Amino acid sequence: MEVEVKLRLQDASAHRQLTSILSPFHSKTLHQENLFFDTPTDTLSSQLSVLRLRFLNKVARCIVSLKSKPTLVDGVSRVAEDEEEVDPCSARACVEDPARLGKIESRILKRVKEEFGIGEEVGFVCLGGFENKREVFNWKNLKLEVDETKYDFGICYELECESEDPDGVKKLLEDFLKENGIGYSYSKMTKFAVFRSGKLP
Repeated sequence: MEVEVKLRLQDASAHRQLTSILSPFHSKTLHQENLFFDTPTDTLSSQLSVLRLRFLNKVARCIVSLKSKPTLVDGVSRVAEDEEEVDPCSARACVEDPARLGKIESRILKRVKEEFGIGEEVGFVCLGGFENKREVFNWKNLKLEVDETKYDFGICYELECESEDPDGVKKLLEDFLKENGIGYSYSKMTKFAVFRSGKLP
């Protein structure tokens, strides 16, 4: 179970202010391309599951993940997540031809086919996706992730932090944002839900 605090930053100005304040603690910047897959009859999403290919820094790496039964309440996200790294070249070929997805050597894709009964006659379709620039900061023994997510219909900014003590971390982050006058609100939708809705929250 992945548990994360998710706070939506008000706008580009809030994003700039936060990344500027956190700059002494900067660890790395990741350029992510997130693409999602389902069957033509929405087998996965009808069971509250999401299959994602995430390409990091173009095609340097690719991670396939299956997320199931997400909840997002008061800025705290909980989701069952399973992920593994796969060959990025093989994965990229699946974007052009989603039928190849069922042929990739992957524990997760095998699990998807078995648990959801997706045979080769059903196959996969690519739903599209979005790009995300993630800046990672090591701050007060926490790994903070500040996201700039580019959808076809606009840009969202978000602060995320995975923790086993989400309520304590949320209070710490809220106090920090308030002290620095950075506008924020609790995230109410996952990035995938925003993508599927076709509009900014």
